[in-house]
Amino acid sequence: MPLSSWEDFLISEEDIPTNTHEPEGSKFTGGEVYSDEEVNSDKELSCHSQNDLNSSDGGSDFLDTGSMFDDDEIVFDTIELLSSESETEVGEHEILQVKKRKVITNDERQAIYAALLEKSVNGKLKKKSTRIVAEKFSVPLRTVQRIWKRTKENVGDGMTSVLHRKTKNCGRKRIQIDMERFRNLPLQQRTTVRASASGMNISPSLFYNNYKKYGKIRRHTNAIKPQLTDENKKARLQFCLSMLKEDSLPHDPTFNDMFNLIHIDEKWFNMSRKNETYYLLPDEEDPYRTCKSKNFVGKVMFLAAIARPRFDAEGKVTFSGKIGIFPFVTKEPAKRSSVNRAAGTLETKAMTSVTRDKVRSILINDVMPAIIKKWPREDANLPIIIQQDNARTHIDPNDREFCEAVRKTGFDIRINCQPPNSPDLNVLDLGFFRAIQSLKYKDASKNIEELTAGVERAFESFSSKMFNRIFLTLQSCMECIMKVRGSNNYKIPHMRKGALERRGELSCQLKCDA
Repeated sequence: MPLSSWEDFLISEEDIPTNTHEPEGSKFTGGEVYSDEEVNSDKELSCHSQNDLNSSDGGSDFLDTGSMFDDDEIVFDTIELLSSESETEVGEHEILQVKKRKVITNDERQAIYAALLEKSVNGKLKKKSTRIVAEKFSVPLRTVQRIWKRTKENVGDGMTSVLHRKTKNCGRKRIQIDMERFRNLPLQQRTTVRASASGMNISPSLFYNNYKKYGKIRRHTNAIKPQLTDENKKARLQFCLSMLKEDSLPHDPTFNDMFNLIHIDEKWFNMSRKNETYYLLPDEEDPYRTCKSKNFVGKVMFLAAIARPRFDAEGKVTFSGKIGIFPFVTKEPAKRSSVNRAAGTLETKAMTSVTRDKVRSILINDVMPAIIKKWPREDANLPIIIQQDNARTHIDPNDREFCEAVRKTGFDIRINCQPPNSPDLNVLDLGFFRAIQSLKYKDASKNIEELTAGVERAFESFSSKMFNRIFLTLQSCMECIMKVRGSNNYKIPHMRKGALERRGELSCQLKCDA
């Protein structure tokens, strides 16, 4: 029989007898039926042939690999070949059908444990209870048994936790960084993520994960605060104490409502920022902005005057508190003609320097008439306090011209100076100026007229409710100042004023616990 290919030894399924019945004392082998005597004789012959092979030299009868070389003595069993091929196919099918082990969540584990408890009597399960629960939740039986066993092990400790133990025990382990070493790192080496990682000799991604993902490191923006002397701290304490209601002392100290205060201050507003951030479509061109010098961007100084807004029982605004915002500008005729205007046309120009006389003029000619026009009539007979800082350009509280102008109005308007080096005691510096500046930058300004108009729109569009919250922040800052004995080394507390306002629980006056 020539050894040409494996196909010569394969037979089709039709050649295999399907209706063959084995008689007693016979064996089915290789598609034919043999009796027991014939099978035994075959075994004896095979044994004799094996002995003959072992006794022969076998020099030319074997290959180097030790396999038989003689074609006539190679015998293949057709049934064995077919069975080996079928086993190979089944093995490949099993590899393709491998299923991942189901991960049972903690909620499912709790549900399985609750189902087991329902089927238990005095802490013991009934017969086949675990199998029923396993079929109900489509989980392996051993998983249900393991959950029940864990609860029994924890009974002695008073715990019945069936939560999985995968948390922090599987997956890639976190690389821990030495927090004490980071604490001892100089602050100047902790200004950026890359600098901090370099100082710790770790990768920037590892440091960033501990900061952003795990929350072990916090980011802090530090601002330089005014340096205070002992006299400044004493003045700050006295000022904060003066804002407490006299009838609430000493058992229940409470701040005044501050309805009679008008805060004034000056601020520069620029036409544009040096760096702007825009969100563009992929096919849009980048904006191109130019100016003669980035150090001399067009700007105007404004003086703002605001009081605390007032609301009725339904929460409607009865007095906005916005006295006004007044620019330091002048109107001058153009000296020569240009493509934009003819000679003699009035032009608006910003004041390059603000003096005390100009501040006095603004107060008498602009601020005072606005107060008389907008102030609530029911409080017209009460004193009105204008609070200002200690800038050199501000007038003295006893300024003769200002007092003479007040006397003619019939109102009781006074000027009071806040403590030196205390911008945190003025609502304008606390948040109002920053808010309207961000609103102003939403409008593009190309000249002084557009800049002043944009600032005035931002001033009028600012919400009175948001403005009222700044006064409550001022009271909380005063409380912190008294706690730190006049210092400015404190954090402004978060009161969740928005949530309190939505629930109608926002108080007009805070209690002082200092």
